[in-house]
Amino acid sequence: MLDVKEILNYIPHRYPFLLVDRIVEIHGEDKIVGIKNVTFNENFFQGHFPNRPVMPGVLICEAMAQVGAIFAHNARGGRNDHKVFMLTGLDNVKFKRPVEPGDQLRMELTIVKRRGTFWKMQGVATVDGKLVAQAEISAMEV
Repeated sequence: MLDVKEILNYIPHRYPFLLVDRIVEIHGEDKIVGIKNVTFNENFFQGHFPNRPVMPGVLICEAMAQVGAIFAHNARGGRNDHKVFMLTGLDNVKFKRPVEPGDQLRMELTIVKRRGTFWKMQGVATVDGKLVAQAEISAMEV
């Protein structure tokens, strides 16, 4: 539904910190699904860890938050008014298995609560249908 060029219109993140390659599903205010193709060339693999590259959990959360920001923009009508969604909290974060080079990270988010400029979403990240991480993500529109 959205390729990386279109994603750049929704969020301010750029290389090397853009962690969403495409949005494959948007169901109004019900659900969004984003994809990150994890390659061996990711900068973070140089030091995390040199002999066993694993995507840092905090970056999995950041990738989910970026998908959430795209979701929030879309739920607001898809308009690009240069609003930024700042991460304000992560709750009930759980990591179940590592994400490694060659994996395709699929992130699915649903809106739990929306009040004014505050958003709370539930995020689930999977690889090959297996749960790798989950989190409640809070953000504020500024």
